[in-house]
Amino acid sequence: MTGAPVEPLIILAAINAKWIHPSLALRLLKANLGALEERCAILEFALRQPLKEKLEPLLAARPRILGLSVSIWNHEASLELLKALEEAWRAGAAGSKRPVVILGGPEAGFLPEDAELFRHAGHVIRGEGEQAFRELCESLLAGRRREKFIFAPPVDPTALDPGYRLYTDEDLLKKLIYVEASRGCPFHCEFCLSAAKENSGPAVRYFPLEPFLAEMGRLIQKGVRTFKFLDRTFNLDTGRARRIMEFFLARLSPSQCVHFEMVPSRFPPELVETLSRFPPGTLRLEIGFQTFNPGTAALIRRPGSPAKELAALEKIRRESAAIIHADLIAGLPGEDLSSFGAGVDRLWRALFPPSRPGTLAAAEIQMGILKKLPGAPIDRHTGTCGMVYAPNPPYEVQETAALPAGDLARIKNFARFWELIVNRGHFPDLAPALFPPGEPVFHRFMETAARLLARFGRNWGIDRAELRRALEEEIIQKSLSL
Repeated sequence: MTGAPVEPLIILAAINAKWIHPSLALRLLKANLGALEERCAILEFALRQPLKEKLEPLLAARPRILGLSVSIWNHEASLELLKALEEAWRAGAAGSKRPVVILGGPEAGFLPEDAELFRHAGHVIRGEGEQAFRELCESLLAGRRREKFIFAPPVDPTALDPGYRLYTDEDLLKKLIYVEASRGCPFHCEFCLSAAKENSGPAVRYFPLEPFLAEMGRLIQKGVRTFKFLDRTFNLDTGRARRIMEFFLARLSPSQCVHFEMVPSRFPPELVETLSRFPPGTLRLEIGFQTFNPGTAALIRRPGSPAKELAALEKIRRESAAIIHADLIAGLPGEDLSSFGAGVDRLWRALFPPSRPGTLAAAEIQMGILKKLPGAPIDRHTGTCGMVYAPNPPYEVQETAALPAGDLARIKNFARFWELIVNRGHFPDLAPALFPPGEPVFHRFMETAARLLARFGRNWGIDRAELRRALEEEIIQKSLSL
């Protein structure tokens, strides 16, 4: 006779960006709880999910410990949830009793101790929490007191349970599956937390390769559709990267896909040759260029050789079927509108050269806005470069000495319509007229984006058919003006 299910002592929760993005962090924490793992449950929510749908399951669970993972993207939503929980606990809703709240995640790692978020927490783990969270839970359940702020140093990946066994069947078949073969980054780009002084341990730490590949084999056999690697510099070790890619090449079906983030300076011929053997639709590459302005790159301590990196990008486009996501960041110290636009044009020429334009679906230029992550040393330029940031998450830059607020607003509008029209590939038949081969795209599309904003009054929630009609009229008007 099977006994009644045991109520969890520990709930691990997170508000994910979307339903299809399960949290690997929660699974790592649970998998490394030791004897407490069987008394721990995971609850995940989506950012746009109504507050009530997040609140009620947590109240019903009535754990003794509630762990919440916080990032810049869910900071405000997590704070809203914590306030609602506090109110419900004070009122004794549904017999609920206030658990010990433990906060962790990137946002918890560097916020000042008097941050509003921390008023709702009994403890805060700063750093990688797999071991620290287990030790804190053991102490609390044994009645031992601990300090509120706990610094957790970088963990040894060889000592971790990677947690992949905790992905559910629904996760495996319907969601993106996050995996990591390494942690850390050897570079110190100042907009990134890898450059934070607290992250002074080994630059890159690797998970044992053969056990990792065995885990990947099990996930492939279970039918995972999309693998997304969290490694920041997957191609840092070329031999290791090729070994992992060869493993996937031998096993992926045409309906499966693997996504790697790679640094643009590390594409030797043997790596490109391996990339070239992935069938169409099975490989996505995210390559962060961020800026082509040498003065800005030096200011933020970002190494690179733009000519060499763009040549490698052109080679990958010629010789592989990889879908490429090339990243740029607007609002970096010292970079103005003209310089940023020149960077967009350079990327466009590399991705879609006149001699081989290809389809828009083969590549994306993703334009982000600089964010001042708590703890990132980009803050040292705030005064000297006239950087003004929003005070609330996601802490986007609002203007700089080189980029007035009006210019930044134009870039944001450009980026939004670029995402709707170009990156999502909704109107491939209109692309030749919108982007004549050989012409610079930044200035041309900036004007298009401005007229679209004037027409619709917004750059979101636009009916696709209405957007198409507007683009067709835009093409006609341009042809008449020639």
